Amino acid sequence: MKQWARTWLRTGAFAAMVTAALLFAAAPRAKAQDGSISGTLLDLEGKPWPDYTLSLEGDQGTKADTKTDKGGKYSFSGLKAGTYKITVMLPLQKDPYLAGQVKVATGQTVPADINLLELVAKKNPDYVAALKKYAEESKKATGMKAHFDAGVVKLDLAKEKKAALTKAPADQRDALKQEMSDAATQAVTELEASKAAAPEKDTNLPLILSRLGDAYEAAGRTDDSIAAYKSALELKPAANIYLNLGGVQGRAGKSEDAIASFKKAAELDPANAAQAWRNAGIILSNAGKYSDAVEPLKKSTELDPKSAVGWYLLGGALVANIKYKKVGDKDVPDIPEGTAEAYQHAIELDPNGPYGKESKAALDALQQMAPGISTKVTDKKKKP
Repeated sequence: MKQWARTWLRTGAFAAMVTAALLFAAAPRAKAQDGSISGTLLDLEGKPWPDYTLSLEGDQGTKADTKTDKGGKYSFSGLKAGTYKITVMLPLQKDPYLAGQVKVATGQTVPADINLLELVAKKNPDYVAALKKYAEESKKATGMKAHFDAGVVKLDLAKEKKAALTKAPADQRDALKQEMSDAATQAVTELEASKAAAPEKDTNLPLILSRLGDAYEAAGRTDDSIAAYKSALELKPAANIYLNLGGVQGRAGKSEDAIASFKKAAELDPANAAQAWRNAGIILSNAGKYSDAVEPLKKSTELDPKSAVGWYLLGGALVANIKYKKVGDKDVPDIPEGTAEAYQHAIELDPNGPYGKESKAALDALQQMAPGISTKVTDKKKKP
């Protein structure tokens, strides 16, 4: 070998060429190009379906999900050669719908538009009709709730204005009355709209009708209020609605109807029957029917003997039934049995509260009317 050749072999140039050859030999072969599937998803009306999920499953176990863009276009990329199923979940269906089956070759981009109008809607008109009805009812339900919530807000505002009216100076009352009336009217409008928007046989109707009854009463529409409560009760008998109905009937002077409503409330909710009978006594007392009020108030105190207000109300009803009889040339009061005892219970249960204080004053008045009347409060012996 010539001298120059030996010299060249010993130089770095030769080493560089060997290194390059080794690198070339070690370089990986080009990977097989992945495939893809892309297309447009059209909904049941044949329109692009944006932001909707499609699922992919390949025969080699590949699984993937993707969503359409604003124009309804979708794409699955990075797919190996094989056969793929594309599914979508249709509304009101439990199982995925097989929208297409696509075969992908190495490096192939396969177009796969999916038109659910052609695939589903035209072949299943009953399903489309059911879906349309469901959409309409869902829209109604949304409107029903919005109107109901707005109505309750206005009803609460009307009650707030009514409470403020009792404490307001004379120069502010007219304005508050108008505000209360406006709020009640708006409550009626919203709750009527909620009722109209309620789907047929909707489970919320009894509640809507009950609150509508509240709103009608606040607006001074007594007959409409009673009718609304009765409609609610026809759908779902409930103690609280009977209580509301009884209150409106009583304030309207329909005492017998009111008592019947309170009785139903007591039957439906025995645990709170005392309140129902107490309400009956209040309604009758307010109507001036004190003799009729005694029996409901006695039932109330029997069921709830620890209620100071119950005993106080019973005492008041009994006092209102005091009659006078002639003894010689004098008119002597005939105190109904149990009157003093009713007030005594109220004092014992609420010694420092309003019912106790009012009852004590009532007992003092009774002693002035009938000197010597026996009361545990004044005659109670002190323990040694």
